[in-house]
Amino acid sequence: MIKRVGIVAKPKLTAVSEDLPAIASWLRERGVEPVFDDETAKLTTAGGIRTVGRDDLPAHVDLILLLGGDGTLLGMADRTAQAGLEVPILGVNFGGLGFLTEVTYDELYTSLAAALDGTAPVESRLMLRAVIERDRQPRSEHYVLNDVTVTGGSLSRVVEFAVSVGGEFVARFHADGIIISTPTGSTAYNLSAGGPIMHPAVHALVLNPIAPHTLTNRPVVIPASDDVLVQPHPRGDGSEAYVTFDGQAGERLEFSDTVRVGQAGRPARLVRAFTRSYYQVLREKLRWAER
Repeated sequence: MIKRVGIVAKPKLTAVSEDLPAIASWLRERGVEPVFDDETAKLTTAGGIRTVGRDDLPAHVDLILLLGGDGTLLGMADRTAQAGLEVPILGVNFGGLGFLTEVTYDELYTSLAAALDGTAPVESRLMLRAVIERDRQPRSEHYVLNDVTVTGGSLSRVVEFAVSVGGEFVARFHADGIIISTPTGSTAYNLSAGGPIMHPAVHALVLNPIAPHTLTNRPVVIPASDDVLVQPHPRGDGSEAYVTFDGQAGERLEFSDTVRVGQAGRPARLVRAFTRSYYQVLREKLRWAER
């Protein structure tokens, strides 16, 4: 039973300032406590609403109502995984593409009511845990819903990447970078880099070299159960390497570092819209298969 709903809006999204008190009132009328994160609370003058930090929100609620775009959802999925929880996320699109936040503004209350009474479709989406290791010791940890990307620097972009999968050496790629994508992320950077679309129900990853200098280095689909290790190697003076997580955070790598990517212990749970299937979303959002 859902007793508390966390409400998260895209930072500085003033368009929702009038919606926030209305949503809070709607929830209270149904015996559900609204909980705003601190940043969202700044977007409204409504009083008497419980607030917590955005990082702490997943531990205090049973459902997250997210008002924003895909980037806002990726950040909240990360926070939910960091907390070791599977709190469902209902994303209402106030952004651009809205591939993950597929519920429209007009469907907000219908979808929220379905989530409260347990009739809304909820999908489990594979998440990844990425650890940067230095001298075989973990240095930092990140969770991602879309992808982990290791690239060269902006001025010296070509770096060699040694990749192993499931403890077995795969190849040394001469490329601008390597994308390790989940099925959810297959329609993001992976797709732009020429990789395949994978249905979210497929339990696999895509290993996709970015602009490889050998035409035979093509994307490959690998088991999600196998860890992927990527170690960058310099090619000439001034070489640099970076790693980014869902395009939301990143850091510079030393050439002694290894990026270890594996399946996270818990999936993300996304509340879907009743009105459209995954294939319909592909057609509407990506103009997939249109002539």
